[in-house]
Amino acid sequence: MALIPTDPVRPGPDVADLLEGMSRTGFQGRRLGESFRIWSDMIRDPDCTILLGLSGAMIPAGMQQVLITLAERHYIDAIVSTGANIFHDLCEHFGIHHYLGSSHADDADLLRQGIDRIYDVFAYEGEFREIDSRIAAFARSIAPFSGSSAVFIRELGTFAIREKPAGRSLLSTCVREDIPIFIPALADSSIGIGLVMARRDGVSVDVDQLADADEITAVVEASQKTGVIYVGGGVPKNFIQQTQVIASIHHAGLEGHAYAIQYTTDAPHFGGLSGCTFEEAISWGKETPQSPRVQVFCDATIALPLVTSALVARDLKRARR
Repeated sequence: MALIPTDPVRPGPDVADLLEGMSRTGFQGRRLGESFRIWSDMIRDPDCTILLGLSGAMIPAGMQQVLITLAERHYIDAIVSTGANIFHDLCEHFGIHHYLGSSHADDADLLRQGIDRIYDVFAYEGEFREIDSRIAAFARSIAPFSGSSAVFIRELGTFAIREKPAGRSLLSTCVREDIPIFIPALADSSIGIGLVMARRDGVSVDVDQLADADEITAVVEASQKTGVIYVGGGVPKNFIQQTQVIASIHHAGLEGHAYAIQYTTDAPHFGGLSGCTFEEAISWGKETPQSPRVQVFCDATIALPLVTSALVARDLKRARR
C-alpha cells in the first residue's frame, strides 16, 4: 500500500482552496475538506438528486442566508426539516427576529420578561405567538385541507410571499425555486401549535404524514441516483434514509444513496440514529457500499457556512431540476 503524505494547510483568502487543503490533513479538518469535495461531486453529477436533512436550531443560530444560498443555487433539490426551523424562518420572513443573548442568563428572569432562550440566542415569546396566530388564520383560509406536509408548506410559503412580498426566507425561496420542503414531524413544532389552535376552532386541516413518506420516496425512485446531506440527525435523517428501504420493497432498483455527508456532534457508540455511521447504514441498504461518504463531527454552525462559502467560491453551476 502506497502511503500519501499529509499536506500542511496553507492559509489564504480562498475558502475553497483552504478546504481542499484541509482534505489532505487529519482529524475533523480533513473530514470537513472531504465533505466539500463530495458535495461538489454531487453538484457536478447531472444524474444526482440532492436531499438535505435539516435539524437543530439552524435559523435561530443565523444559518438562514446560508440555506437560502444553497436553495437559490440549486445545490439542494429537496429538504426534509424539523418544523421548528421553518417556523423560525417564517418569523424572520415577517420581521420577527432572533437576538444575541447569553447562555449564562437567569432563565427565571427571562421567563418574567417573556424571553425565550435557545442556548445563547433570545427571542420574544409574545412575537412567536403572533406567528402562531397567523398560522392558525392561514389554516382557516385554506380549510378544508388534506395533503402532505410538502403541499401544506408550499401553500404556507405562497401565503407568506403574498402577505409580505419583500420578505426573505428559506421558505419563500423554496417556493420560488420549486424545491419541496417536507416536515414529517410537523406537530412537533410551533407550526403544529398554530394548527392545534385552528383545530380547536373547528378548522379542518389534515396533514397526511404517510403521504410525505410516499411523495419523497417517489422523488428518490424517479432519480438516477441520490445524494444526502444531513445537518444534525433526528427525524429528518431517518426520514430520508428510509426512502431507500421503501424503494427497495417496491423493487425500484435502487441500492442506496450514492453520496452521503453528515455534520453532527452525536457519537455512534450510544446507538442513536443521529450518530449512526454511514457504514452501519450500508447494512440496511440505505447507502451504497461504494458511495463517497463522510461524517464530520463538528457543530453545523461552523461547518455549514464554511462549506457553502467554498461552493460559492468555486461558482459551481447546476441546472434547475
